[in-house]
Amino acid sequence: MPPEQPTPPQTLEAAQQQHRSEAKPGWVQRLHGLGPVIGLVLLCIAGTLLNGDFATLDNAMNVLTRTAFIGIIAVGMCFVIISGGIDLSVGSMAALIAGSVIMFINWAGPASGSPLLAVVMGAVLAVVLGAVFGLAHGLLITKGRIEPFIVTLGTLGIFRAYLTYFADGGALTLDNDLSDLYAPVYYASLAGIPVPVWVFVIVAVIGGVILNRTAYGRYVQAIGSNEQVARYAAVDVDRVKILTYVLLGVCVGIATLLYVPRLGSASPTTGLLWELEAIAAVIVGGTALKGGAGSITGTVVGAILLSVISNILNLTSIISVYLNAAVQGFVIIIVAFLQRGRR
Repeated sequence: MPPEQPTPPQTLEAAQQQHRSEAKPGWVQRLHGLGPVIGLVLLCIAGTLLNGDFATLDNAMNVLTRTAFIGIIAVGMCFVIISGGIDLSVGSMAALIAGSVIMFINWAGPASGSPLLAVVMGAVLAVVLGAVFGLAHGLLITKGRIEPFIVTLGTLGIFRAYLTYFADGGALTLDNDLSDLYAPVYYASLAGIPVPVWVFVIVAVIGGVILNRTAYGRYVQAIGSNEQVARYAAVDVDRVKILTYVLLGVCVGIATLLYVPRLGSASPTTGLLWELEAIAAVIVGGTALKGGAGSITGTVVGAILLSVISNILNLTSIISVYLNAAVQGFVIIIVAFLQRGRR
């Protein structure tokens, strides 16, 4: 008589016990977790020694403000990578969302007779579009059974091509009055801290709570660790994956609605290489490339660390600022090499 199959709870508990037994000692895990923080501290010291302007409050606020866009996207990307997925389209998605929001606000301002209402509706549209694009990714990956790499590689081209089409190869620009009304979303400060930084902090805190304090967060980590065991444990894997891509899409939408007033325009180069920066932030922050393990705190530190590198390059002449993307690419490869034996 064949042995009785374990019940789903027993299966999940056994998998968790096996994972704990195979885990590295606690001090090794803590050392891995502190790695990004130590790296950030050393970079800040180096930046201060190389250029005294680095350690000023204005420069710190500038670094954090520029980190906010990528950091918010990286929070959503962290969930996707922990679940074992990837999204290569976030930069192109942000560009299309930005162009769509600008076109909508330019139309809704005169049509509604209320420029403020048009800007508010445009901000809502950014989040809704992000969620819809994320939902499309999730459905194609789960129901269409297509690899995340292929799906998002395809939409990377689709999103940017549609923006280029809508802009007729040029740029979409907010009308002056509407741009002035929208500007405080990026340029205003609360208690001396820019609004984008506050939003980044709020998104990161909410992301950390969701990942570490909810059943959904535990399911995301379980799927990344072993999707088959998660299915045996009665986890609705497809639903969790879809929600994960929707969450990333919402994060892209939030980052975009903050970014639009910065320049007041969108062009085919908007959001270029944002996917590289977001993935780099997540990986540098200690999230395992194979999924199953990661943290929002590490992702935030990783995003700031990459911005600090870029800021140091801008303030010094060590290497050309045009090599920023190359530096981030090298960072991803090096961290991936260091993670090659990690699950």
